[in-house]
Amino acid sequence: MKVTNEKRGGTSGTFTARLYIPDNSQAAAFYGSGDQNLKRAEAMFGVQIVARGNELVIRGDEEAVDRVADLFERVLESCEGAPEAAGSQINYALDALREDPEAELEELLAEAIPVPSRRRFIRPRTAGQRVYARSIRDHTIIFAIGPAGTGKTYIAMAMAVDMLMREEVRRLVLVRPAVEAGEKLGYLPGDFTEKVAPYLRPLYDALHDMMDFDRAMRLVERGIVEVVPLAYMRGRTLNESFVVLDEAQNTTYEQMKMFLTRLGFGSKAVVTGDITQIDLDENVRSGLVEVQDILKGIDGTDFVYLTRRDVVRHPIIQRVVDAYDNYEAKHRADRRASAARAGKRRPSGPAKTGE
Repeated sequence: MKVTNEKRGGTSGTFTARLYIPDNSQAAAFYGSGDQNLKRAEAMFGVQIVARGNELVIRGDEEAVDRVADLFERVLESCEGAPEAAGSQINYALDALREDPEAELEELLAEAIPVPSRRRFIRPRTAGQRVYARSIRDHTIIFAIGPAGTGKTYIAMAMAVDMLMREEVRRLVLVRPAVEAGEKLGYLPGDFTEKVAPYLRPLYDALHDMMDFDRAMRLVERGIVEVVPLAYMRGRTLNESFVVLDEAQNTTYEQMKMFLTRLGFGSKAVVTGDITQIDLDENVRSGLVEVQDILKGIDGTDFVYLTRRDVVRHPIIQRVVDAYDNYEAKHRADRRASAARAGKRRPSGPAKTGE
């Protein structure tokens, strides 16, 4: 695919740039339904964009025209060999530039994570997710802590699949604690594997989103990809593996220590969790909470904290997270006020008298 670009200046201070996209399918994906992607760019940069078949005409002041033409050209070239990805790639670039207008475009586009599925790329969608993806590239043990919908598991899985496909690791091991399966496990039907399967289902779902089902199942059958409950990790040493521990807020101190000491040579571990949704008994402290103090500042480790600003699920999820945060904050304030009132009412005891 070759994108041709030509710019001309007009007498009224208006400049025009023309881009030609030879690939029809790429042009259609890039424009979007009803040219919605082009309309987004017009609104963001204050230019006029007209699509004439495979040709784009961009008009406006020189700086804006240059910026839009450069953006379009870089996005289209980044999709070479994957024309169907042009639409999602331009949307990703526009989202990122809206959030951070000074962001380096080349760096943004380079952060797309290739995966062997029809989607072709998984992209960090927020500034926090981009920091997270970079941390995974640069560190051996990464802890991602944040609320639901921030992409903690999804970004880790995409990075893991990418490293597996590029043969930087030989195995992908996906781990989850089955907290509710503790004492209550015996009441569920089936053998142990059948009982814990529901707790591992979200990891299978994410895996199937990264690659087609048959390919994923072949890798599972060959043991190249494992999806296992945390209890099965004891006694193992994992060399040249990418290991993801999901829902780590439900690990105990002992389980977290056991998991982290399973790593062998050439391995990487990503630990994800939401410390506001701990399902352990009240008298059991979360291993994910404690590890923040234990490993703080240790070389080769990193802690990434995602917030509700990084929520990328349906917009209602962010509203749900905000509502729960407000509800919990109000109840904490009410408890403190109640405790303060109780303290004021507490009798001071009989007064001492001198002899």
